[in-house]
Amino acid sequence: MTDDSATQDRIFAALTSAMQPDVKRIDTHAASVLLYGDRALKIKRAVQFPFLDYSTLEKRKAACEEEIRINRPLAPQIYHGVAAITEEPDGSVKVDGAGRPIEYAVDMSRFDESRTLDHLAKAGLLDAKLASAAADAIAASHVAATRADGQAWVSSIPALIDGNTDGLRAGGHFGAEIEQLGKASHTAHLRIRALLAERGRRGFVRRCHGDLHLANIVMIDDRPVLFDAIEFDAQMATVDVLYDLAFTLMDLLQHHQPSAANMVLNRYLAATPADNLDALSTLPLFMSIRAAIRAQVTLARLKRPHSDGPGIFDQARRYFELAGMLIRPPAPRLIAVGGLSGTGKTALAHALAPLVAPEPGAVVLRSDLVRKQMFGVEDTHRLPPSAYTPEVTARVYDTLVQHARRVLAQGHSAIIDGVFAREDERDAIAALARERNVALNGLFLVADLATRKARIGGRRGDASDATPEVAALQEHYNIGHVGWAIIDASGTLEQTLQNCRSAIAEGQTRQSD
Repeated sequence: MTDDSATQDRIFAALTSAMQPDVKRIDTHAASVLLYGDRALKIKRAVQFPFLDYSTLEKRKAACEEEIRINRPLAPQIYHGVAAITEEPDGSVKVDGAGRPIEYAVDMSRFDESRTLDHLAKAGLLDAKLASAAADAIAASHVAATRADGQAWVSSIPALIDGNTDGLRAGGHFGAEIEQLGKASHTAHLRIRALLAERGRRGFVRRCHGDLHLANIVMIDDRPVLFDAIEFDAQMATVDVLYDLAFTLMDLLQHHQPSAANMVLNRYLAATPADNLDALSTLPLFMSIRAAIRAQVTLARLKRPHSDGPGIFDQARRYFELAGMLIRPPAPRLIAVGGLSGTGKTALAHALAPLVAPEPGAVVLRSDLVRKQMFGVEDTHRLPPSAYTPEVTARVYDTLVQHARRVLAQGHSAIIDGVFAREDERDAIAALARERNVALNGLFLVADLATRKARIGGRRGDASDATPEVAALQEHYNIGHVGWAIIDASGTLEQTLQNCRSAIAEGQTRQSD
């Protein structure tokens, strides 16, 4: 044991004794956190690993200062500053005392640990509103993040894959599947290497959070707050923004939250440049690497005293199996959801999207949102009648096809949500499916006028500009031959979803015959 480690043991004992009776200590491989009252002190442990060095007091002080610099902009309500831990003339140990500093700590406000997203996920409390807010917080952090030269990031990926292989092999579990994962990961990297280099040149590599698993996002005042960003290695956190996002997406999948994962993806894509549609092919590798990293980290917990061996290994195995599944995505498909206003197209599209592979589900492309984006207004801003001329509507559907083409070209599935009242609009979707050689499922929702009017009248804060009067006018549309599965959408969302899943299954059976 080094002198610094012995000093730290003395500090922990002294502070724990002084803070009784409500003190709680949490130890990780690199830090110890003392929780008491409404305060938290995070002390860097006197350790040295290949990826960090806290072996001296000066280095630990610098790491504390860097943690404040990196994290305070993300979570000012948590991070306050660096506190000196001092040895007083009488030999006692104090926080911010008058004596000489013998250690430093990150001074933070304590928060409700049960409100981190991993705890909320386990309790089944992640809804669409929370998932959307989390995506907005991540997107905002990427906007604020400093752009960096992408060459170092792109060049580091093969070593990152090999590091996962070596680390998992050293764990002594999973056998030949480790080598298979590594080989598949390198193959995936070769496919997207040029794309990654181009994204680096275009500013998508930034100094990000770097460690965005669910335990590092907490709800404070009903808002998701990102905390505990990587401070000890700027290069480790300087990555493609989609690699940063991929940690959250992967961890939501591992926590059995596919709907939340899909909502985070779709909300993030809506809030960020459309160029991200052209990089969806990175997600299988990015999410798989993140899952393999979590498998390693989880296995390392087996070495701690009093660890729950079977439970920890089971969690590590689930991460590892997820990594293997993600790296081999199935073929994409195209789904179009049509129907008059009030038939429930958007609700159905978002309910269906998490069920459509590859993970984390289909990208939803909504005509209402495309129209608002075309006019440069907020989603809920009501557009004038001039925004709904046949010429404008034709541009909207052309844009939907263009966006869907970009998504499909990346090997990802798309769901297009629009009225699709005209045969040429539906024909364009069929032509796109043929062009991309993907399976197409067309779903046309129907419901009686009274049901549609009631649903439209009950909308609040929605992107649709449809009114009950518009619904009445649509009754006179000459829709022509639909050629898609006609879905009774007059019941509950769950009933409509089941009707659509049955129609898709029947369509798949016909396509395979």
